[in-house]
Amino acid sequence: MNKDSLIALSVVFLVLAFLWMESSRESAETPLESLHAVQMSVSYGTPVLDGNATDAAWSKTEWLPLDQSWIGNPPPAADFSGKYKLLWDENNLYVLAEITDDTLMDGHEDGLLKYWDDDCLEIFVDEDASGGIHQFSYNAFAYHIALDGKVVDIRPDSVPAYFDDHCTTRRITNGKISTWEVAVKIFDGNQYSDQPGEENISKMLRKGKKMGFALAYCDNDRSPERENFIGSVPVEGPDKNRGWIDAGIFGLLTLD
Repeated sequence: MNKDSLIALSVVFLVLAFLWMESSRESAETPLESLHAVQMSVSYGTPVLDGNATDAAWSKTEWLPLDQSWIGNPPPAADFSGKYKLLWDENNLYVLAEITDDTLMDGHEDGLLKYWDDDCLEIFVDEDASGGIHQFSYNAFAYHIALDGKVVDIRPDSVPAYFDDHCTTRRITNGKISTWEVAVKIFDGNQYSDQPGEENISKMLRKGKKMGFALAYCDNDRSPERENFIGSVPVEGPDKNRGWIDAGIFGLLTLD
């Protein structure tokens, strides 16, 4: 190969390298807002975690609807209705959910077996709002919180496990209305480890931080399987039960 050919190849290589770097830079600078169809701001506040919605901290934020049917037809209000609020402080994201449900069902003695077919609150969190697949990874978490407060998600080895130290829950049920108050610790999934002896430290939260988030409720009226799965965000397409796999359907939270 002569000198002119080497020069030409070098120029082509440099051009391709420049185009690749520009493409990578543009991808890295893609606004998170463009990845999420639903966006909301979350107010600062530390509520008393007692299963009541009367704490003064909750008065500064509005109720949001839990009304998107991910599984089943939209249930009548007499069967199910839900709404929620969010707050944050340096240590936790706080979720307040008021669920009206005519039947509470916890039919599986083993909390790691078919937990999604019992009544439970499900909190989805993507710490860096990056979206993407998280079914068998810690790219995002899908916390199934049972009526007894146990918290289940799936590990990278595809085995369900308890993550009780991630969520502290207080629930009070009066008649058909259950008030769930949950303090959620936020973990960096890129650094999270479930290996014995490894210590995972939750993130300190700061104003301006953005996270992926969705809320849902599994509703079972004493059937072998849940009849309804009601979420907080609309999901396009026929398969709406994708939150446990794809963090891209989550909404985008900005800590205000």
